[in-house]
Amino acid sequence: MSNEKVRHEEFRVDGDELLAEIKEIVREGNVRRITFKNEQGETLIEIPLTLGVVLAIAKPVLVAIGAIGAMLGHLTVVVEKVESPAPKPEQ
Repeated sequence: MSNEKVRHEEFRVDGDELLAEIKEIVREGNVRRITFKNEQGETLIEIPLTLGVVLAIAKPVLVAIGAIGAMLGHLTVVVEKVESPAPKPEQ
């Protein structure tokens, strides 16, 4: 059983700001998945982000995200982050 704590952050972003926001989120680390939703709350795309995936397909994924942002005015971005538990103090 894993002791990881999963946290979701949800925010709205304009299409022209989307790419910069995603780059910043990925830089922060601990991101497991990013989901993009339209104004009606329908999921457009889910991108699982593991270290290998980020390094291997970063450029094509960023191009796709940029295209989505250009087509839509506003998006909701849901970021799933994993937090490792703090180490227990030794007694």
